Amino acid sequence: MIRPKRQKAKRGFAAVSPEKRRDIARKGGQAVKPENRAFAKDKELAAEAGRKGGAIAGQAAEAYPRWPCARDFDP
Repeated sequence: MIRPKRQKAKRGFAAVSPEKRRDIARKGGQAVKPENRAFAKDKELAAEAGRKGGAIAGQAAEAYPRWPCARDFDP
């Protein structure tokens, strides 16, 4: 006998209506005034953080490759 698949109950934000999720997200974006955001005041700080994050992401991509690259194959 084959049982029909039961749909899992939604939890967390998945259980919240799209309107409510949008409202919560909007409040998060308005939590800090633009003049109090660190990157809004210091563009060099933002650039440095971007470079640092990009370098870390690049290291992770090299350490844990998902798909074979062209560089992995010898012609």
